[in-house]
Amino acid sequence: MTNPVTPTIRPVRPEDVPAVVAMVHELAAYERAPDQCHLTTEQLTTALFANAPALFGHVAVDGRDQPVGFALWFLNFSTWAGVHGIYLEDLYVSPAARGTGAGRLLLATLADICVRRGYRRLEWWMIDWNPAAGFYASIGAEQMSEWVPYRLSGNALRGLAAQAEAADTRPND
Repeated sequence: MTNPVTPTIRPVRPEDVPAVVAMVHELAAYERAPDQCHLTTEQLTTALFANAPALFGHVAVDGRDQPVGFALWFLNFSTWAGVHGIYLEDLYVSPAARGTGAGRLLLATLADICVRRGYRRLEWWMIDWNPAAGFYASIGAEQMSEWVPYRLSGNALRGLAAQAEAADTRPND
């Protein structure tokens, strides 16, 4: 018999976007950076439902079909393996739904997409103090400590882009 509190997983629908945006802001607050989160409903709707979206999403929904968690992801590509993979941008389960299996089911759904499509990897980053590390280890996820993340943003990003403009190497896009 199915446990009635076990969420089900489905792709994000347009009507889910406000709830997902609210949870993204909850996640930012949890990660102690609420002032850095500026996502709007309009932005996420455009990203998910444009003609050729580059962002995809799934929600965990309760028995009333209300989102209680989400996974937002996009494709990456391994030049060494020669195949795509999934990069999980964010995974979040609302506090009231934690312990229901929603997080595991969201990850299992993405793993299933990888396997069915022939992708070799499901990857994500996690803030170093997140207690989910134990959960990730329990499902067989490996911490990738030998790779160091880098980021260009703000003035540094604009400064480097200006070099392409000055050299007239900008693509025609």
